[in-house]
Amino acid sequence: MTIAQTQPVSDPMGLPATRRYSPWDEFVKRFRRNKPAVLSLAILVVLATCAVVFFTMDVTGHYWPYNPMAPDLKAKMEGPSAAHPLGTDNLGRDVMTRMLHGTRISLTVGFVAVSVSVTIGVLIGAIAGYFGGMVDGILMRFVDMMMCFPTFFLILTVVALLEPNIWNIIIVIGLTSWTGTARFVRAEFLSLRERDFVLAARAGGLSNRRIIFRHILPNALAPVAVSAVLGIAGAILTEASLSFLGFGVQPPAPTWGNILADGKSYILDAWWLIVFPGVAIFVTTLSFYLVGEGMREALDPRLRIGT
Repeated sequence: MTIAQTQPVSDPMGLPATRRYSPWDEFVKRFRRNKPAVLSLAILVVLATCAVVFFTMDVTGHYWPYNPMAPDLKAKMEGPSAAHPLGTDNLGRDVMTRMLHGTRISLTVGFVAVSVSVTIGVLIGAIAGYFGGMVDGILMRFVDMMMCFPTFFLILTVVALLEPNIWNIIIVIGLTSWTGTARFVRAEFLSLRERDFVLAARAGGLSNRRIIFRHILPNALAPVAVSAVLGIAGAILTEASLSFLGFGVQPPAPTWGNILADGKSYILDAWWLIVFPGVAIFVTTLSFYLVGEGMREALDPRLRIGT
């Protein structure tokens, strides 16, 4: 190997080559400084892994460590022990197993419902912000009308009229929680549509659809991503509330909300039926909020000054 091959790469001026700037690397670097957000992300990764593993168990019919829906009256209302680390419920079912299987339902509702709401919100916000004028006025009045409805009671009414199952809950939450995303996207489009790169795209004869989805939308997704993460926490809370009230996923299928509902009648005799699912809901929603805040701080250019 020659000496020339071992020398560092340099530019024509003789200076050492610098690493190319990457927005993604900058985002990761800033996000990693937020320790609560990093810890919350680790918790969410563990929960997502549990959801995948226990979904596989549900599909294959192999359960561990117990069947979450099979009663065992000999073991009912047992407190936390080596055999049942989180205790058992009034039918003898292992609470830990039911909570692990309930993770799949809670995360599925959160992610899929937010995917529906983000899709609707992005489409409406992009059209309103790009075209402006009468189109913007009509769409924004529709958004204002939707925001006037008390969302949870609207969801409660619709779910009460339909069969209470996971897919109906997902659709209803998705169709009623898109207004915030629409307003975010509209604001970004109003700011970006007069930029030079958009004017150049129009001068080049590109269609409105191509300009919206290929040129403007990628530059407007940062606040949408933060809003989506925060929306997942809201969707999980909504599903848990519906299940607690009896309008969500029906027993014996386990969800954190109906486990909590089963325990409300035994709050003085079996504290573990209230504490453990309540802590799971709290930790999960808090983790999503902290990750969302960490993303917002890492993406906000105003917070990069002096870093």
